[in-house]
Amino acid sequence: MNKYLLKFSVVAITFALSSPAYAAGGSGKSFNSIAASIINNINTLPGLISGISYLLAILFAVLGILKIKDHVENPQQTDLKDGAIRLAAGGALFALPIILQAMLNLIGGEGGSAPSAAKLNKITLGV
Repeated sequence: MNKYLLKFSVVAITFALSSPAYAAGGSGKSFNSIAASIINNINTLPGLISGISYLLAILFAVLGILKIKDHVENPQQTDLKDGAIRLAAGGALFALPIILQAMLNLIGGEGGSAPSAAKLNKITLGV
């Protein structure tokens, strides 16, 4: 029964997320327009990375504090390094959006002028 439920949910999600834009395969799409579309749609990626990074940073910080609490209660069973590693990972994930923004400003400039897609003029096969 679970196998059929899984198949039905995959099909339902596929239909829910599909749109006519995905079906436009042979309607004059060139490599340049596909590359430009990818570059335009990547603009929302830094926000997604920031949100996931902040959520995981909070999770690791809480888990690190709990591991340190376990170490205080029973030092022989739980090492202090387990909590410290989780706290360090949480701090690194908390700093990730700031580092990402600095990298984007370095590459694209402050005005947001990101690099453009390379144009493909012609493909020749030496046959």
